[in-house]
Amino acid sequence: MTRRVVLIGHPVAHSLSGAMQQAAFDELGIDARYELQDRTPQQLADAIAELRGDEFLGANVTIPHKEKTVPLVDRLTEEAHATGAVNTITREGKRLIGHNTDVAGFRVALDRLVGRQKMPRTAVVLGAGGGGRAVVYGLISEGFQRVVVFNRHLHRAEALVRHFVRSAAHMELRAMPWHESIIEVELAKAKVLINATSIGLHGEERPFPAEILPPELLVLDLIYNPPKTLLLRDAEAAGDTAINGDVMLLHQGAAAFTLWTGKPAPLELMQAKLEEGRAGGIESKNGTTSGDDAASQEEGTPAGATTAE
Repeated sequence: MTRRVVLIGHPVAHSLSGAMQQAAFDELGIDARYELQDRTPQQLADAIAELRGDEFLGANVTIPHKEKTVPLVDRLTEEAHATGAVNTITREGKRLIGHNTDVAGFRVALDRLVGRQKMPRTAVVLGAGGGGRAVVYGLISEGFQRVVVFNRHLHRAEALVRHFVRSAAHMELRAMPWHESIIEVELAKAKVLINATSIGLHGEERPFPAEILPPELLVLDLIYNPPKTLLLRDAEAAGDTAINGDVMLLHQGAAAFTLWTGKPAPLELMQAKLEEGRAGGIESKNGTTSGDDAASQEEGTPAGATTAE
């Protein structure tokens, strides 16, 4: 029996996950197909319940469903519980297990950004959805001492801070209003800036004016397509170190693959398929042309975001 893995989100037609996951299944001789399922919030519960069928290996979950999936599974792993968001589901018999592989992907991306420098301790995070939660949890676990979260809808950033109140007891974690003057002040204090919103995904848009970026920041934009957003270009012009979301997307996907199959993911092949898909579009197995996943932006941000699967 051909097993099924599905990506549940709204929308999903632009996803590149199908390209890299199907290539990995085929490379290792696993009889499975990766499918895209566009499901509205009203359809989410039924889509999750369907995963209990024996034909499913599991699923990915993306915007806007990561947080809403939490109460729909039977058990949460430590990182899914800690973040309050699920992006990967596996099965144990008829039971559904919720995981969060975004955290693992983010940690690899953060290490790549920092390089050989000493790990910083201060950060500004833009976005407070599922991707933002994975980022903040990663920063907490890496020992950051001050993290400020900005979101256009302040109540979502405040809810994120409340969620992490215990795990962040050793540090200063704050939610602040999205005002350019406040962002400018906080950027001057920070060493790391992470964009976990969709700003820059569609067209020439930036989260704030280029001139408020100080030099010598470490900037990670979780969007990976386009590969260089205006924020990243502005950061490079300001003398900052800047990378996109390629690494996070790849490694969260690889972690999910291993959870479904019990086998190490073919990282080089998956990376090659991501690059091919972004360059020219790949026809996924269900006939959908892949585009960008905007790996790691989130719902609740000003431009209607997406997030790492």
